[in-house]
Amino acid sequence: MNILFVFYVPSGGVETLNRQRCKALKKYNINAHCLYYENRKKTINDHGTQTFVTNKDSEIKKILDDGNYSLIVIVSDFQALSRFRSLGYQGKMIIEIQGYGPKSTARAALTNAVPLVTKYASGFLNPKTPHIMQLLDELYPSFPVFSFNNCFDTNQFSYRPVAISHTPHIAWIGRIEDNKNWREFLKIGSKLVHNYNSDIQLHMFEDPTISEPKERAEFENLIKELNLETKLLLHANVPNDEMVNYFSLIGDSGGFLCSTSKVEGAPYSLLEAMSCKCPVLTTDSDGVKSSIIHNHTGKYYTLGNVDEAVKEAKELMTDSQLREYIRTNALQHVKINFSPELYCTNFIAMIKSIGI
Repeated sequence: MNILFVFYVPSGGVETLNRQRCKALKKYNINAHCLYYENRKKTINDHGTQTFVTNKDSEIKKILDDGNYSLIVIVSDFQALSRFRSLGYQGKMIIEIQGYGPKSTARAALTNAVPLVTKYASGFLNPKTPHIMQLLDELYPSFPVFSFNNCFDTNQFSYRPVAISHTPHIAWIGRIEDNKNWREFLKIGSKLVHNYNSDIQLHMFEDPTISEPKERAEFENLIKELNLETKLLLHANVPNDEMVNYFSLIGDSGGFLCSTSKVEGAPYSLLEAMSCKCPVLTTDSDGVKSSIIHNHTGKYYTLGNVDEAVKEAKELMTDSQLREYIRTNALQHVKINFSPELYCTNFIAMIKSIGI
């Protein structure tokens, strides 16, 4: 059986998800391809399968005709439903919602899409994101909805022993845009560096090709204002397999990954960190509930409360017993609840239920 996953750009969590699930589904004789509309980076991480990059109708039509796809899973792009039908595709289509940023944006998008979805799609797929599930229950009460965790292969992406750093490293991953809440990370980092431990090294991993110019200017100004120029390293488009080394280094250094997002779907960066024994301190951005349990698999702080974040961060860095407890539990949690085998079982049940 052939299926196609569709998304705008090969970046962020969706790209990671596609690479992971294409590999996992292959073991069950499901041949998955990926289509992205554009790529703004020099390279694309190896998907291990046929990967297309085009937004031209003629080229997409050829992909659809040649692919003989039993199912197309479209992430977020509701307009693709009618577009693919007009290009001659007659098979099943599912809309996948991995996240929309602000809840108001998600509500507006899902409300406006009702006519398209009910006419052309066979169901929704979502990784158990609470606010998305509530919206789907409200706006699509009788429409098929499938909700299960994304997959993560801890055998392929996991802790590696690296050179021990005696300097604590603290990382942030995201885009320089409001919902990712980069301002809060810089404020947390500033307090930790200037008021707690001047040896702390801050890291921000981002894709500058999808940042907003206005936000970028404000970002650079705040770095100077907080006197962080010498304490902050920016990393642009680090290949995914290299992140294993960074996460392992951060975990062993006594540092952590800090997620400051306002709203998230199901962030892969947290699973990657947990698999590499790198502790996570995060806001309760909704979609993280399936991965982070406070003081068990990670730590929460209240969005907007920098002092609370600093307090939790200090405990994470100084309480060695709690830190090791969290690191061990986090890895086991990912292995059990996000296993590729579990994902494939759920995915196959989904496609059977829509008549494939």
